[in-house]
Amino acid sequence: MKIFIATKNQKKLKELKRILIPMGFEVLCESDLDKPFLDAVEDGETFEENAIIKAKSGLSQTGYITVADDSGICVDYLNGRPGVYSARYSGEHGNDEKNNDKLLLELSGVPMEKRTAYYVAAIACVFPDGRQFTVRGECHGHIAFERQSGNGGFGYDPLFISENGPFSQLTPEQKDAISHRGKALKIFEEKLKEYIEVK
Repeated sequence: MKIFIATKNQKKLKELKRILIPMGFEVLCESDLDKPFLDAVEDGETFEENAIIKAKSGLSQTGYITVADDSGICVDYLNGRPGVYSARYSGEHGNDEKNNDKLLLELSGVPMEKRTAYYVAAIACVFPDGRQFTVRGECHGHIAFERQSGNGGFGYDPLFISENGPFSQLTPEQKDAISHRGKALKIFEEKLKEYIEVK
């Protein structure tokens, strides 16, 4: 069964493929299309709203069942920021270095016990017949005082310390087991079975 992933983020695409392909899907992405995939305007107020917006855009451009993810990090001390603005927190979309720099600056002098944070991933799935659903996964931890060593992950992973250690130091398998996206995809897999028979 073909399913399209509506994202241009190659690292996010890799994570989604790593989990969806073993579920039995033929996963398609922008490189499988005969024309560029046009990004949707993410103007939702929640992760779920943005995921639905992106998924509907993918469906309209491809005609395939489409999956889209909207994710980010929420810092309790900052009243949930960056939240839905995580990817463009510094004002430049997708610049991980600048986004991390801004977050560190905003938490300058804040003690560890007040640096609690959680990653959120909302995954939306839309069907050509109009059906749709969203699922949500969260991973709680802390924001470090500086970037941690390790080359794993992306986004705010160099700063995020989970109960199993810094995300940047986890293997892909270790991360999938506890991450917001890994948790959301486990729920997604079960939810999807209610809608279609996975071959």
